[in-house]
Amino acid sequence: MGLELKVPQVGESITEVEIGRWLKAAGESVQQDEPLVEIETDKVTVELPAPEAGVLSQQLKKQGEQARVGEVIGYLDENGQAGAPAKAKQTETQPTEAKQGQTKRGAVTATAPKPEPEQPRVMPAAQRLLDEHGLTPGQVQATGPGGRLLKQDVLRHIQEGGAKPAAASPASAPTAPPPGGAEEAEEAAPIAAPAPGREEEAVPMSPLRRRIAQRLVEAQQNAAMLTTFNEVDMQVVMDLRTRYRETFEKRYGFRLGFMSFFVKAAIDALKQFPAVNAEIRGQDIVYKNYHDIGIAVSTERGLVVPVLKSAERKSFAEIEQAINDFAKRARDNKLQIEELQGGTFTITNGGVFGSLMSTPILNPPQSGVLGMHTIQQRPVAIDGEVRIRPMMYVALTYDHRVIDGREAVSFLRRLKEAVEDPARMLVEV
Repeated sequence: MGLELKVPQVGESITEVEIGRWLKAAGESVQQDEPLVEIETDKVTVELPAPEAGVLSQQLKKQGEQARVGEVIGYLDENGQAGAPAKAKQTETQPTEAKQGQTKRGAVTATAPKPEPEQPRVMPAAQRLLDEHGLTPGQVQATGPGGRLLKQDVLRHIQEGGAKPAAASPASAPTAPPPGGAEEAEEAAPIAAPAPGREEEAVPMSPLRRRIAQRLVEAQQNAAMLTTFNEVDMQVVMDLRTRYRETFEKRYGFRLGFMSFFVKAAIDALKQFPAVNAEIRGQDIVYKNYHDIGIAVSTERGLVVPVLKSAERKSFAEIEQAINDFAKRARDNKLQIEELQGGTFTITNGGVFGSLMSTPILNPPQSGVLGMHTIQQRPVAIDGEVRIRPMMYVALTYDHRVIDGREAVSFLRRLKEAVEDPARMLVEV
C-alpha cells in the first residue's frame, strides 16, 4: 500500500481541516520534502510534504473535502514508478475490451482503452441544471476557476442545442396537484433557466472566510462596540521619512514605512490608558503589562492578523522588518499558527486601498482596534492661517464594557500627538 499520508497537527485547537489543491497527481513522482497537497485551516494554509521520495499512488480525499487531524488522505509508494497506476489500469481493461471487439467470424478486434475523462468540480446551481436537462458533467466544457463547472457553462451548452430532453415521469403528466397541495407542486416544478447576464454561482466558503465571518458576528454580539474618530497631520512623519530614507534603506535593506510610527504611538498611548490593552475574562478585567500588537494583513484568501509579540521592546527597524516579513509570508501562505494567536491590540490600515474613513470591528477578545486611512491633502487651520496639509483620519473602535468614552477619546488624542510630534515619545511627555 505504501506510506500513509496523514493530516498533520496544525494547532492545539484545530481538529478538522479542509483539503486544498493537490499539488501532485496520482501516479506522479515526488522528491522527499516536496509539497504534495495544501491543507486549509480556519487560520492558515499549510503544505503536506512528502516524507520520502517515490510516487503518489493514491488520493483518498478530494479538494474541498473535510478531514480530521491524523486521518489518512493518501498513499506514497516509495518503490513506485511514475505512471504505474495508469498502466496497471490499462492492462486490466484490455481483456474486457478485446472480448467486446469479437466479430461473428470469431476474430478479435482489439480496441484501444478509452481513458475516463476527469470530472470537473460541479457547482450546486450547475448540478441542478444538469439534472433537469439529463446532462452529465463530462458533456459540458467547464470554464470556472480551478476547472469548476459553472451554471453559465451549462446554460451556454443548452443554448447551443446540447441539452437532452428530460424524460417525462408519469407523475408529472396529470395536471392535478400532488397530495401535498399547491406548495409541493410549486417546489417540484423545474426551475426556469435565468436570462443571460443574470447567472449566479454558489461557491463554498473557505475555512478562513468561515472563521472570519464567525469572529465578526461574535464581536457584534458579545461586545458593546463604539467608534471614535480623530485626524492626524502626517507632515512631520513624512518629512522624517524623506530625511532618513536613504540612510535607513542602506543600513537595513528595506524602507521606513508609516506603520512603525503608529505601532510606537499606539504603545505609548496604551501605556497611559491600559484599559485599551485589557480584555474581559469571565467576570474579571485582565490588564496586561505587555503589548502584542496585531497587524491586519489582506491576502487573496482573506484578512489575517499576525501578532508582533512584545512590540514595546522593538525598534523602528525591527517593527518594519517584522511587518514586511508578515506581509510576504501571508501572501505565500507561510505564516505559522502561533504567529496568529494572542494579541492585545490590533492595527488595520484601510488606507492602502484608498479608504477615507471606516469603523473597524474588534478582534475578540481584544478591547480596542485602531483603523488607519488614506492620506489626503486638505486645508486646515494652523495658527490662524489656512494651510494645505497631508491629513489622515484615524478611528478607534473599543469595547464600552471595559473602556469609557473619556479614555477612548484621550487614547486617540495621545496617539495623534505622538504621531504629529514623535519626540514626545522619547521624553514621555
